Amino acid sequence: MDPPEVQPGGPDTEQDAAPTPAEVDAAVLLLGAGVTAATHPLLYVKLLIQVGHEPLPPTVGTTLFGRKVLYLPGFFTYARYIVKVDGKTGLFRGLSPRLVSSIVSTVIRGKVKQVEHRSKKSDEQSSLRKVFRETSYEMIIQCLSRVATHPFHVMSVRCMAQFVGRENKYTGVFGCLLRIFEEEGVSGFYAGFVPHVLGEVLFLWCCNLLAHLINTYAADEGFSQASAVRSYTKFVMGIAVSVLTYPFTLVADMMAVNNCGLAAGLPPRSPVFSSWLSCWTHLSQKDQLFRGSSFFSRRVPVTPLPAIQD
Repeated sequence: MDPPEVQPGGPDTEQDAAPTPAEVDAAVLLLGAGVTAATHPLLYVKLLIQVGHEPLPPTVGTTLFGRKVLYLPGFFTYARYIVKVDGKTGLFRGLSPRLVSSIVSTVIRGKVKQVEHRSKKSDEQSSLRKVFRETSYEMIIQCLSRVATHPFHVMSVRCMAQFVGRENKYTGVFGCLLRIFEEEGVSGFYAGFVPHVLGEVLFLWCCNLLAHLINTYAADEGFSQASAVRSYTKFVMGIAVSVLTYPFTLVADMMAVNNCGLAAGLPPRSPVFSSWLSCWTHLSQKDQLFRGSSFFSRRVPVTPLPAIQD
């Protein structure tokens, strides 16, 4: 007599297929670490551009209208230069602090998702009060996350900025911890903290409120593609708002290396700033508040000529 067949979807199959919460959390952490490692070369090149390090000469190119302009090297050219100097592993300088930061941030953000899931069961999706409440909660979690992860961000930024002056002052997570604490104390771990938090809070509120307004008033139920528009609204708003809040990120990264003993944060490459506001003013006067925001088609900044006195 043949043994009875196990029907698809039976109790045994469901028990084997359902992952445990611990397995889900581990998978999320591994995925986050993988994405962090894969995107690190992008952020490395971006950081070097942010601090104003341009080791390669510009090239002559033409615009769509045929006008000749000077272009700075794009991401791939810059990355090849780093590989030429430090080898392929050089593209991952400063990765270990970012991995720690990614793990801590993922754990904290996981708690936010749980609260968001519970709130959706009891409130209307289009409630403005709900948007304010959820955004306020996200803001608190974001600030707490930044408090926990910013020291690792400072470590990573300084490790990467060492490429400019070929220093070897900051190495490894524990080495960076000791070095920063000995030279600057606890405050050194929070260099650039204020502009970073302000930028993230501004991004959060603008993105959520704009997405809510568009979903409520522009994509109403009478619109045939309302559901499709709503599914992409927050993503599109995130891209648009991130452009507006980019100067906060630039100033935060500049302040993270400011006057820390590295060539990237000292004259003649960079002034010593007394505060993040003075850094903002300096970049604004030079029309460089969006330096590093693009990896491609980077034109050489045009410096205005001084006025000629009669």
